[in-house]
Amino acid sequence: MEEYRYLQELTERYPALKGLEEEIRAAFLVIKESFEAGGKLLVAGNGGSCADAEHIVGELMKSFVKPRPLPEALKEALIREEPGLGGALSEKLQRGLPAIALNSHPGLTSAFLNDVDGEMAYAQQVLGYGKKGDVFLGITTSGNAKNIRYAAVTARAMGLRVVGLTGRGGGALAALCDAAVIAPEKETYRIQELHLPIYHALCLMLEETFF
Repeated sequence: MEEYRYLQELTERYPALKGLEEEIRAAFLVIKESFEAGGKLLVAGNGGSCADAEHIVGELMKSFVKPRPLPEALKEALIREEPGLGGALSEKLQRGLPAIALNSHPGLTSAFLNDVDGEMAYAQQVLGYGKKGDVFLGITTSGNAKNIRYAAVTARAMGLRVVGLTGRGGGALAALCDAAVIAPEKETYRIQELHLPIYHALCLMLEETFF
């Protein structure tokens, strides 16, 4: 399959990731199958992993390396609605893969922190946004971040599938995952340095599949 060339390139450029091909492929397939069925991806992390969650959503929701023009029927519908504005929209909008970074809602998360329990703020969003067939992607370098684990348990209870991006042996999150990619490092910054090329490869593979 053409998309798997990115996986080969990844392990060639980052030899430390050799041996993780099957785990990365499994994570890709879980997300791919969800998108094919009309599902969406919910992503969350803390600190640097919070920034990684935003980064992933940015690569999926707009063009990464391939053009993503709108279908002609939608272009025509936009122009019918309002020729001037619709014409600009039809040329500049891009198709996206539906993904939400759960750490992007400070009003909601701070309210839940103040009123209920901040460690469950991601779980609350999984409950609100998620539906059976969606995927929750939890990013935690230790695999033990409690708020990510709460969200993963909630996701599983609702029929979502769970993908983990972790390090340090996977931690407690690994047991909750349908697919876990565990960076072979122990220091947080070293784990994060490997997470970026891993999720870039996943995003490239998904873009190749759908566009």
